[in-house]
Amino acid sequence: MVATSARGQRSGAAPVVRARWALWTFVVVNAAIVEVLFLTGGTGKNDVLTVAKFFGLHAALVLICQLLLVARLPWLDRRIGMDRLTSWHRWVGFGLLWTILVHATLVVLGYAVLDDAPMGTTFLALAGVPASLMGMLAATVVVVIGVVSTRGVRRRLRYETWHGLHLLLYLALGLAFAHQLIETTTFKSSAVAFAYWWALWLFAFGSLVAGRVVVPLLRNARHQFRVAAVVPESHDVVSVYVTGRHLERLPALAGQFFVWRFPGHHHWWQANPFSLSAAPNGRSLRLTAKAVGTASAGLRTLPVGTRAFLEGPYGAFTSLHRSRPGVVLIAGGVGVTPVRALLEEHTPGDFVVLYRVRDERDAVLLTELRQLIAARRGRLHLLTGRGARPFEPDALRHLVPDITQRDVYVCGPPAMTSAVLAGLRALKVPNRQVHAEKFSLA
Repeated sequence: MVATSARGQRSGAAPVVRARWALWTFVVVNAAIVEVLFLTGGTGKNDVLTVAKFFGLHAALVLICQLLLVARLPWLDRRIGMDRLTSWHRWVGFGLLWTILVHATLVVLGYAVLDDAPMGTTFLALAGVPASLMGMLAATVVVVIGVVSTRGVRRRLRYETWHGLHLLLYLALGLAFAHQLIETTTFKSSAVAFAYWWALWLFAFGSLVAGRVVVPLLRNARHQFRVAAVVPESHDVVSVYVTGRHLERLPALAGQFFVWRFPGHHHWWQANPFSLSAAPNGRSLRLTAKAVGTASAGLRTLPVGTRAFLEGPYGAFTSLHRSRPGVVLIAGGVGVTPVRALLEEHTPGDFVVLYRVRDERDAVLLTELRQLIAARRGRLHLLTGRGARPFEPDALRHLVPDITQRDVYVCGPPAMTSAVLAGLRALKVPNRQVHAEKFSLA
């Protein structure tokens, strides 16, 4: 069984455009509802508390949007990609942080004005009220997460430490929900508000639990993934073959990735996003990884038969997004793995591959690439050396004269990806024809 796809030139709105419209529609409609609830829900005890209520309602809506961005819902992920959803989650998170801080500050100030008391005294008094205390604790957790997510702090933390602290977000969610539930100005302002907020929170929590817990557990129970073979590709690159039951029912596409765990060999919390390096064929899945950390280096010693726990498939780096008959696949280093999978998928079109490595000896899966591109009667350019010169506009146009008429897929180190995207922008390649994805969980 060979992976096949009928993707080719596509008419109408691109999948990513439709998904973005769906997200924006959700945000705008719910923002409008929140505005109506605010205007019809009555004012606070003074003008400051009324403004505080305004920010509090919108903080709740933003928090729910945060949940949906990281819920890993398959429909959104396939069309937008986890990297973009995670990036949006990060920036929305900073907006949430400031919204919560403004809300909390105005609440303390409003009651201080109302009671004609110092803000410090008012803060301590509010801390003795259960609803206010839960809001304060939720705000504190959000502030901590916001601080550790800034680039300067994030770079100094191990991924496991950062990830563990980030999981405190679930605690903040619970506290924020309880705060909103027991204080009297949101859920209890009207029957419509009560029904709306319960429905919205249940939808958000349900999406998160479904995408992050239920779907992975069901898929692993159904497919029973296990390591079938470990094949060294070079001194620092290894391929791992995983088999399981009914893999033909696994909705994986060439170009996607899984979050891989091998709990019998590594610690449970050691999870790595690795792309499929071969198109799914209904019999096995293959990852190919370079030893750049403890977990990836340990793949070489995985015993055959080791149980694997997979989350996914994730990613929008697929033929679903093709809009042109011709394709350019640009890869750097081990970023060639999803490119190799896309080449193997049975999709029509004229393919050109640009593969950037320091030396031909560093070219991962080069023999397979040559065989696949030859079978397609395409072209493979092996670009050896360092620097971004091959991705300058003139160089790209020389290598692929009709590049502006093709879909372009880019996967590689961040610096290389940025250089390629800059070159494509200079050549005025339409955005809908450019597909790039980063596979970092952080």
